[in-house]
Amino acid sequence: MNEENKYIRFDWAAKRMLRDKANFGVLEGLITVLLNEPVHIEEILESEGNQQAADDKFNRVDVKAKNSKGEIIIVEIQLTRELYYLERVLYGVAKAITEHISLGQKYDKVKKVYSISILYFDLGKGADYLYHGQNKFIGVHSKDTLKINAKEEDLIKMKAPEEIFPEYFLIRVNEFNKVATTPLEEWMDYLKTGHISDKTSAPGLSEAREKLQYLSMNKAERQAYDRHIDDIMVQNDVLDTARMEGRAEGRAEGRAEGRAEGRAEGKAEGRAEGKAEGRAEGRAEEKLENARQLKANGVPIDIISKSLGLDENIVQDL
Repeated sequence: MNEENKYIRFDWAAKRMLRDKANFGVLEGLITVLLNEPVHIEEILESEGNQQAADDKFNRVDVKAKNSKGEIIIVEIQLTRELYYLERVLYGVAKAITEHISLGQKYDKVKKVYSISILYFDLGKGADYLYHGQNKFIGVHSKDTLKINAKEEDLIKMKAPEEIFPEYFLIRVNEFNKVATTPLEEWMDYLKTGHISDKTSAPGLSEAREKLQYLSMNKAERQAYDRHIDDIMVQNDVLDTARMEGRAEGRAEGRAEGRAEGRAEGKAEGRAEGKAEGRAEGRAEEKLENARQLKANGVPIDIISKSLGLDENIVQDL
């Protein structure tokens, strides 16, 4: 890709540029494609409120926005594996809901939340690059979907579950391997490769072509962006190397311990326990080695902690 057609990665843009109202069209385009309906962003919200105690967790997300319907949209971009990512997504949604209802307000003020995760690591097993989920109430015996209806619509306004419960989108970027022909596929192509077709008609991507050009940044911004790309490459290389070394060490220790314990207590049982313990120790040491190398390469401690699921104090002491 030549410099004239080089576009800024979405993860960088989300943190640095899409918070500007003039650039809302890019984010609106992505969400419009996912929800299959026009979405208009009214404002970017702070995402670290409602901390009641010193040890309460912040709800740090890449983008939290409110649309014209008053609904909350959370966008998270995750570059490296996180052990409890689904739990983190659930916590983020719950936190967003409580952040936007005040004490004493009725529950009809609860905001619907859309959670969009753009993942550059393998999460589970599945053949698709986009997964969508929402709470539904299904009859255990009848298998029908419960629908809430108000008999007196003029007096009582009741909402159906799909109007209240959060919706989750998991975008598995690395699983996209298609020629982009639809708006969603064009967005996936951009998220994975940074490529935007000159003829794109996908919502938000024409704005991205205008707003997110590499050459439109000043020298200092380009240097910071280039360092960001270099950091990602180093981080991924360190994690891949440490992961392979950790697996190799875990297998070797598992075989050695399995043989030793097998001779003393029974070969079959010993091998199984030895391998299990070896794998567990290998994974734990792998995680610590990942943290050491990331720290040595200048990756911030809070990012290492979040990415590897380690306590910040442990990372600090490495």
